[in-house]
Amino acid sequence: MGRVVRIAERRIGQVLIGSGLALIPWVVYLHVGMPATAQEARWAWTWTGLDALEALALAGTGWLLLRRDARASLTATAGAALLVVDAWFDIMTAGVGEDLVWAIVLAVVAELPLAAVCARLAWRGFPPVRAAGAGGGPAQRAHVQRCVSVRIS
Repeated sequence: MGRVVRIAERRIGQVLIGSGLALIPWVVYLHVGMPATAQEARWAWTWTGLDALEALALAGTGWLLLRRDARASLTATAGAALLVVDAWFDIMTAGVGEDLVWAIVLAVVAELPLAAVCARLAWRGFPPVRAAGAGGGPAQRAHVQRCVSVRIS
């Protein structure tokens, strides 16, 4: 059974790498083909939705950390990604002048530092992975068990 799982993980890894590489021409096409400006009827929903997802990720991570729940690493991962995306889009969609300055300040002072904290929490929550045959005795198994155990209460 373990060999089947490793083969499946390898195949999934190959598909994900291929998918990422396949997106490169699409990104180039979008960059060249997209108009410089656009009107969006749901602009407010776009930003409030992104910020609401960030709030859920941050609050969820905090709540799971207080409960000492290892799943906090999952919400921290999502929070880090959302905060980086928010900083990027804030800066890229800001007008010139004061709007751009405030977008950069917000990114540097709040969004990116919070993203770094979340990324660190996410990284800390995942157990180290060792190659097959590279050790991994009882201490590593205990560490993995602590990282994946779920507190039910």
